[in-house]
Amino acid sequence: MKTFKQIVAEASKTITELMPWDVDERIKENKDLMIVDIREECEFTRFHIKGSMLVPRGILESACEDEYEDAIPDLVQGRDKEIVIICRSGLRSVLGTQMLQLMGFKNVYSMKTGLRGWNDYELPLYDLQQDELDPDDVEEMLSAGFCSAFMHPDRRTIKA
Repeated sequence: MKTFKQIVAEASKTITELMPWDVDERIKENKDLMIVDIREECEFTRFHIKGSMLVPRGILESACEDEYEDAIPDLVQGRDKEIVIICRSGLRSVLGTQMLQLMGFKNVYSMKTGLRGWNDYELPLYDLQQDELDPDDVEEMLSAGFCSAFMHPDRRTIKA
């Protein structure tokens, strides 16, 4: 049996990772660059990179295939476009990037260190109203954990 860390470490050997400042440069240089945020909706609504597209990890594969109701045309037609997959810490994005490569995407990258790293370098993050957030406020949200208001304090599972 493998741990999550072992699976991510193995997958990271098969993909290319970009540092946040490299992603920032690519955003400035390539107007067609797709930033695909694979966090959950409750994470995305708190803060995100301007212009990024929310495609939660749970539907990423079906969002890339025309035959599914989750299909997103930009992804279905994006196998030759430059795509950067992002998440909170850069772990989920490794697995998402590997999966898209297996599905035939040619120019797909994972952002190493995720939005934690992006925020550490004080690159801009926005709320849903497109207001730029203070990096210290984002750090507080990151430290609070994944959608903490919805999570059971003992098990980190959604309360029903």
